Amino acid sequence: MKQFSVACCAALAGLVVAQTPDGFTPSVATHLDVVFGSKAVSPSGTSLAKEDTAKQPTIAFAGANATETYLFFMIDLDVPSGSSRNTLLHAMIQDFKVGSTGHTLTSTATGPASYMGPAPPKETPAHPHHYVEVLFVQPAGFAVPAAQASVVRSRMGFKLADFVAAAHLGEPVAGNYFTVTG
Repeated sequence: MKQFSVACCAALAGLVVAQTPDGFTPSVATHLDVVFGSKAVSPSGTSLAKEDTAKQPTIAFAGANATETYLFFMIDLDVPSGSSRNTLLHAMIQDFKVGSTGHTLTSTATGPASYMGPAPPKETPAHPHHYVEVLFVQPAGFAVPAAQASVVRSRMGFKLADFVAAAHLGEPVAGNYFTVTG
């Protein structure tokens, strides 16, 4: 019986860690609440309609610290590129702070890369696009590193792990993901 309990706990722990898709780096254990209008991305991996994601979501997380400033990313992992897939930066919004209502985060910033809603093309067969949202503590004096400026501007081929290393962001504090099919 004890072995069964340990196995169940290990299986449940694995479910808790799955806030980002399998193989995504960096992985994130803490759930980022992401809400598009009235549509919550819960559980992680929820499928949403393209029209539901047209406007920037509201974000929150239980561990939000009122003294911290946060940096939000949203990335499409499944952009067709010849015979393979590429990534596309859909948003990099800085200066999120805890708002006046609980753990909701707000920002008046629109960049460094303004929000661009999902618009996956119609594909045959239909291929869901995975959109990952990741939140980091924003370092004081944050600026896009010069070596990353062109990829942030172009958005195509954005590699979060490379950006994190160049900007010295550390580990993410929360994450989530959803899918949209064209």
